[in-house]
Amino acid sequence: MTRRLYHDDAYLIRFTARIVDRGCDPCEVYLDQTAFYPTSGGQPYDLGTIAGVPVIDVYEAGDRIQHRIARPVNTEEVECELDWKRRFDHMQQHSGQHLLSAVFSELFEAHTVSCHIGAQSSTVDLDIPGLAPEQIRAVEERVNDLVFENRAMGVAYEDASRAEGLRKESNREGVLRIVTIEGCDRSACGGTHVRATGEIGPVMIRKLDRIRGNVRVEFLCGRRAVARARTDFKGLSECARVFSATLDDAPGLVSSQHQKLAEADKDRKRLQREIAAARGRELYGETAPGEKGLRLAVRRVAGGPLSDALRGEAQGFTAGSKAVFLALSPAPPAVLLAASEDSGIDAGKALKEALSAVGGRGGGNARAAQGSLPSKDAVSELERLLENAL
Repeated sequence: MTRRLYHDDAYLIRFTARIVDRGCDPCEVYLDQTAFYPTSGGQPYDLGTIAGVPVIDVYEAGDRIQHRIARPVNTEEVECELDWKRRFDHMQQHSGQHLLSAVFSELFEAHTVSCHIGAQSSTVDLDIPGLAPEQIRAVEERVNDLVFENRAMGVAYEDASRAEGLRKESNREGVLRIVTIEGCDRSACGGTHVRATGEIGPVMIRKLDRIRGNVRVEFLCGRRAVARARTDFKGLSECARVFSATLDDAPGLVSSQHQKLAEADKDRKRLQREIAAARGRELYGETAPGEKGLRLAVRRVAGGPLSDALRGEAQGFTAGSKAVFLALSPAPPAVLLAASEDSGIDAGKALKEALSAVGGRGGGNARAAQGSLPSKDAVSELERLLENAL
């Protein structure tokens, strides 16, 4: 059994231990005692060094903890040191999660189903279908008030049968490790935590997601929250600079410009359709009827996908009497077929039959259809089949 030093002192950075066993891989070592936290309970593992060799993973192996190091070490007595920046970051996030979960439960009876501390952000999943913006603001304000009050956080050990007032009942038997936030929360937990809520630092709720009927709340604490706020400030400042506006006015200007851009894009697309249709009508007038009285226009696109403008041209062309419009692209291999109502051609049926013959796929209705083909050669074969059919 490995003695877990982090259970009683999360601030222990350096310690001496003895290698008592090794795995099949000599880079897997077991210590008699360790301050390295293994991946567990949604909290990631610690990093650091053992005998000067980097630790690259730490995980539970029954009642022991296995440490994977970058290369084997030959000594049994080893000096160990944690990556304190990573450890303290996890302490801030995990302690902040306890505080958030307690406040969600207190204010809205929203209970935590699971939690996860990620490399960039952390999350709690709540057993409620949704949260309103004003609820999020209330939780964030309450949590940060508790941070500023600097309430004591502590660890105690109690028998599961006598442990009362836990935010979430534990299914474990025997002795429980209970993390307490003074006057706020009691939770069975094996993770590492700060001594007082003030060390959590600012708590920021970033976004919500719906996950299998629950709400997933993404949050940041401490240095992560400060770094994110700095990044957000930098982005907002750049927007303000572009619009020659103040930070407060920038969001409104961005929204206004976005709306104007959407309207301009809508007008542009309408004009493109009108121009394409006019081009199609002009092409109709320049195209002489064939032996069957049909006017057939064949457009071979040099490269790129068949565009909306080309489809608009097809519509303009087939608005005329007894008209068929065929467009082909070699890369990517694609086809468009359109036919006027009085042409006697069912575009969808004709194209589907031709595509089937050359291994292509597609479809449409009687007036317009399109599809994709497996190769450039298939495009040439399809053109031959369609021209013969028409």
